[in-house]
Amino acid sequence: MTESLALIPSAEESQLNRNAAFQKLREMVLNSVASDHSKRNYAKALDDLFVFCAGRSLSRALLMEYRTAMLGKKLSASTVNVRLSAIRKLVGEAQRNGILDAEQAAKMTDVPNLRQQGTRLGTWLTRDQAKELLAIPDRSTIKGKRDYCILALLVGCALRRRELSTLTLEDIQLREGRWVIVDLVGKGGRVRTVAIPVWVKNAINTWQTAAKIEDGRLLRPLSKSGRILGEELGDWAIWSVVEASAKEIGIEHFGAHDLRRTCAKLCRKNGGDLEQIKFLLGHSSIQTTERYLGSEQEIVIAVNDNLGL
Repeated sequence: MTESLALIPSAEESQLNRNAAFQKLREMVLNSVASDHSKRNYAKALDDLFVFCAGRSLSRALLMEYRTAMLGKKLSASTVNVRLSAIRKLVGEAQRNGILDAEQAAKMTDVPNLRQQGTRLGTWLTRDQAKELLAIPDRSTIKGKRDYCILALLVGCALRRRELSTLTLEDIQLREGRWVIVDLVGKGGRVRTVAIPVWVKNAINTWQTAAKIEDGRLLRPLSKSGRILGEELGDWAIWSVVEASAKEIGIEHFGAHDLRRTCAKLCRKNGGDLEQIKFLLGHSSIQTTERYLGSEQEIVIAVNDNLGL
């Protein structure tokens, strides 16, 4: 067998057949990942690869050429590595479906990631900035109570946007005398339990009482008059609340994930144990948390109970 993948049939075959072959493998890859965010990134990666191949069969040599082309476009190392990850998924699906043998697959998946020098700092708030942000929602209105609850859960519990949009009242339970979010399923299917600081629980209670929510999703869409419009607040609506609030305190291009990082950074500055921060964030390893925080120094005790907010 040749050391290539007929991801796209030979040039003699019709464009229709080439498209059909690619779409079949593409669908296999996208069905193998659970996260909507990963699906979007992988779809973009595979579509770009299809255009780059231009009818040529996929091989290790072609993948190395594609990797070089991405560098020529000055894509970041993380973007290149995500795209290579999507391609490895494609090769893996091809092997599992009998399109490639193990030796062929091994050669194609051997294309190395780019080495990332240093640590991406990302964006986060200082404690004073976090206080300013939390003061933005007008808590005399029902929308302000909801928006404050959104910001409080993001900065106080380090939730991802999708985790927050799907949070239900049933997820919030008492454990060992304190309120927690139980069995939260995060990125990569990892399950964690997140402690809720008292001030965050107060924000939840205030919103829940004002909105008269007794079960189901905690967060709901509102009309301009403050009437609940449905059962689910989309994760993009949460992003909009964060972005608008950040602009109010003079910070542009700031998103919900930056509040997750803010929580982690403030935990660390207030003596948070690195392993406990790992559990809070739902990371798979201490090394991931170290990279996330931009430091490898270990410190001790407390986590998100003592943010100073």
